[in-house]
Amino acid sequence: MDQIQDEFARAMPNPNPNAKPRINWMEHLTGIAFVGPLLLYTFAFLILPAAAVLLGAFKDDKGGLTLEHVRALLEPQYLAALQNSVALSGVSAILGMILGFLLAYAVLSERGPAWLRSPLLAFSGVAANFAGVPLALAFVATLGTTGMVTKLLSSLGLNLYQNGFSLFSFSGLVLVYLYFQIPLMVILMAPALEGLRREWREAAENLGASRVQFWRYVGLPILAPSLMANTVLLFGNAFAAYATPYALTSGVLPLLPLQIGAALSGNVFNDPHLGQALALLVIFVMTLTMFAYTQLERIGSRWRK
Repeated sequence: MDQIQDEFARAMPNPNPNAKPRINWMEHLTGIAFVGPLLLYTFAFLILPAAAVLLGAFKDDKGGLTLEHVRALLEPQYLAALQNSVALSGVSAILGMILGFLLAYAVLSERGPAWLRSPLLAFSGVAANFAGVPLALAFVATLGTTGMVTKLLSSLGLNLYQNGFSLFSFSGLVLVYLYFQIPLMVILMAPALEGLRREWREAAENLGASRVQFWRYVGLPILAPSLMANTVLLFGNAFAAYATPYALTSGVLPLLPLQIGAALSGNVFNDPHLGQALALLVIFVMTLTMFAYTQLERIGSRWRK
C-alpha cells in the first residue's frame, strides 16, 4: 500500500517546485546492507593487498625507498619466467578458445543434441574449477611415467616418454591447462551462442548464402568480440595459476608465479620485497587483461540485447 502511495505521489505534479524531494532511507539502508559487505570484502582482500604490494616493491630491508627490486625484474631469470608464463598462457588460451568454441557450438547451438546440453554445462562448471594440486595428481596418475594411460599405451607398443612427450614439461603443462581452459570457454561462449539469432541464419539462407558464407560474413564477425574477450580471460586465468605448475614441475620450468613463491617462501633465498616487485608485474598484466576483456565484452554484448 505504501509503495502504491509513493508511486502515485511521484506521478502527481508537485505543487511546490522548490520543495526538496523526500529521501527513502529504507532503500538506502537496504542497499548498504547488501553492497556494504561486498565493498568491505573487496577493500580488505583486494585493494589493501594490492596497495601493500605496490608499496613493498619500492622498499628496501630498512624501510627506505629504492628501485633495486624493480630493476631486478630485468634480470635474465625473471625475463625468462615472464616469457614462459606469457607463452604458456597464450598457447593454452588459444587452444582452449578453439577447442572450447567448437565443442560449445557442436552441443549448445540450435542444431546440437539437446540431451547433451545440461550434462556438458554441468561438467564444464565442475571442470573449470578443478585445478591446483588435485588436478596435477590426477594427471600424474593418468599420464605420468607410471600412469594408467601411459602403461596402457606402452602395452600397445606406444611409449609416450620415449617419443618426446613429458607431462612435466611445457607441452605437458599445456595439456593440463586445457583441462580447465576448454570447459571455461564452453561456459563463457554459451551466452554468445544463444545470442546468435535464428532469424539471421534464415535471412542469409533466403538470400542464397551458404553455411560457409553465413559464418564468414555474419556469424564469425558477430562472435569475434566475444571470442577475443574470452581468449583474453583464458590468458589471465592461466597466467596467475600457481599450484598446478608447482606440483607438476616443482619449479623446474621457470614461471612468474613460481618465482614469486620462491622469493616469498625462502626455500633458497628470502626476499619479500623482490617477491612483491614480481607480484606487481603480475598485477599489471592482470589489469591489462581485465581492461581488454571489459572493452571487448562490451562490444560483443551489443548483439545479445
